[in-house]
Amino acid sequence: MVYETIITEAEDKVLWIRLNRPDVLNAFNWKMGEELNDALKNAEKDQSVRCVVLTGQGRAFSVGEDLNTNKADYEQGRKMSLGEVLRNKYNPIVARMRRMEKPILAAINGVTAGAGLGIALACDLRAASEKATFHEAFIKVGLGPDSGVSFWLPRILGMGRAMEFAMLGGSVDAKTAYSFGLVNWVFPEDRFLEEVKAIASRLASGPTKGIALTKRALNRAVVLDFESALEYEAYLQEIAGRTKDHIEGVKSFFEKREPKFIGE
Repeated sequence: MVYETIITEAEDKVLWIRLNRPDVLNAFNWKMGEELNDALKNAEKDQSVRCVVLTGQGRAFSVGEDLNTNKADYEQGRKMSLGEVLRNKYNPIVARMRRMEKPILAAINGVTAGAGLGIALACDLRAASEKATFHEAFIKVGLGPDSGVSFWLPRILGMGRAMEFAMLGGSVDAKTAYSFGLVNWVFPEDRFLEEVKAIASRLASGPTKGIALTKRALNRAVVLDFESALEYEAYLQEIAGRTKDHIEGVKSFFEKREPKFIGE
């Protein structure tokens, strides 16, 4: 299928999905959210696909939400309904990824931030280029974490480091991300694609049903109700999206200056 904002390519039982808005660092607009969800749904149903690789075109994996989509509203100080954005765009994507009974490998080629980090963490395994960077950017625009980030960070980093990363808007390079357990592998740039293909080939050649059952078991072992965590994120983000600090954070982003938060 031909998409506008993503590229899909099947190769040796592996479906490659490439986020393809490199001019905005693969930031998500509504179209890209819809197309990624559709591609994942098709991968679920396609019996010839036994592994999915998710990556980005250009120098980013994804920086999350495209703030330019609502630039005029922010500039006019309008309050945003972000809970519905999550319920209709990001939550269906990350929930589908966790439910998919096929392995999903993130090939993190560059900058990863915001909801892009949530999508990377929703993958089963993560390989990073040595050039990849990871940013918990929500707090910098006056928001709490979403897209599953609040679910994964404490489980991967531990509560103390997760609090630090989220409250201070942490940024780490690929080697630090590996030491934290955020990624499974870090590869040199010149070998990155080759190494990702080798991992994907191994997954695609494995016992697909056994992998599916393993994924089910580990999902259940982590928590019984992932969707509740997503819904609570949406509830909290609905509140955060209506704050003055969120509007100030986005305005400062557009104006290329440090935000002046007032705690409201």
